[in-house]
Amino acid sequence: MNKRYLNWILPVLAFGMILLQSCGGSTESSESGEDATIGADIEKPQLTFGFIKLTDMAPLAIAKELGYFEDEGLYVTIEAQSNWKNVLDRVIDGQLDGSHMLAGQPIAAGAGFGRQAELVTPFSMDLNGNGITVSNDVWAKMKPNVPKGPDGKPIHPIKADALKPVIAEYKNAGNPFKMGMVFPVSTHNYEIRYWLAAAGINPGFYTADNIQGQIDADVLLSVTPPPQMPATLEAGTIYGYCVGEPWNQQAVFKGIGVPVTTNYDIWKNNPEKVFVMTKKFVEENPNTAKAVTKALIRAGKWLDDPANRPKAVGILSMPDYVGADSVVIANSMTGTFEFEKGDKREMPDFNVFYKYNATYPFFSDGIWFLTQMRRWGQIPESKPKEWYENTIKNIYRPDVWLNAAQELVAEGKIPAEDIPETDGYKEPTKDFIDGTLYDGKDPIGYINSFKIGNKD
Repeated sequence: MNKRYLNWILPVLAFGMILLQSCGGSTESSESGEDATIGADIEKPQLTFGFIKLTDMAPLAIAKELGYFEDEGLYVTIEAQSNWKNVLDRVIDGQLDGSHMLAGQPIAAGAGFGRQAELVTPFSMDLNGNGITVSNDVWAKMKPNVPKGPDGKPIHPIKADALKPVIAEYKNAGNPFKMGMVFPVSTHNYEIRYWLAAAGINPGFYTADNIQGQIDADVLLSVTPPPQMPATLEAGTIYGYCVGEPWNQQAVFKGIGVPVTTNYDIWKNNPEKVFVMTKKFVEENPNTAKAVTKALIRAGKWLDDPANRPKAVGILSMPDYVGADSVVIANSMTGTFEFEKGDKREMPDFNVFYKYNATYPFFSDGIWFLTQMRRWGQIPESKPKEWYENTIKNIYRPDVWLNAAQELVAEGKIPAEDIPETDGYKEPTKDFIDGTLYDGKDPIGYINSFKIGNKD
């Protein structure tokens, strides 16, 4: 059945189901065969969502391909976007109803950095999933500085201490050390900055006059869209980068670079992408927002069954989604991660989509991003503790998530114990590469705990 026919017939079928239900009829879930009331209370059944070609867009692809959106009476088109700025602009302007987005994007929009808008996220798409890759030449210079195990292989996690003398060598030769990240408010920007600063390497500060964030920088960070990272590295424009998969494994596959660490080691089980809609859309279409969240929660649960990962790899490798070679995607999506070519290691939690309450939008996760925006000058002035909490509560919407999850429990689609008992904050943790304590309820103390960074 061709797409043009589907685009015509699906709205007709949706309208027919609404009429059927208004007469007391029922429909069946395409996935489970159970009775489900769909379509009758959905304010906007036809939706268009955006994404960037990264493996962590997987919940969107799975919710569509496995019929979870349709189970909720939704008819969804998913469109790849060229870059993160385009994603943000199209959601704000209403060209997209929602999108896979960097966790920092809705937060920055609400905190006053960059384009401002009222955006909300009811769903966290994944944990972990990023890596830092350097060129072969840089790795050859780093490798002697990395401790080795009895098998002769590098001991992980590899800290940026091993990179520090290499940066000095480049600078002494009059060659600024350049690295890429995907967007100024991306997790990748804050992760690579965290990794560098933990070794005493200054990644630079943002000011009103320097929006590149390169004031006092030992490393010059610049923006490169994720799919272009390997080619930019190969061209020598940058010497390393922080990006999500499959673009670290692509460097290994092409033999042009070596991943040296993952964000699992920088911040264990850190939040990565989120699903974002405008506040206006959620207020005007609350049942639609809940239905979308239900479908995405189910997709996350399906993805975290290891038996389903090979099928997920096949779906993601399709041109309409990530479009990378399935072998490259499988390197990280099936519980392993390859560093140097041939050095493939077990890493079952490199991509997490559901366990550890991965889908719940914790306030403390969002506040971490605010602390990093302040640390590096994107938020130029000191803010009181209450500002952090009030700002994030306007953006992160666990109430929408909870309504969706409770319905899924009632429908028997997720167990009740998968709903966390929480005030929205995780317990304080030291699961960072430098062992620094993070408490989401003490953002000022956290900001002031770093040697490199703004102080409040």
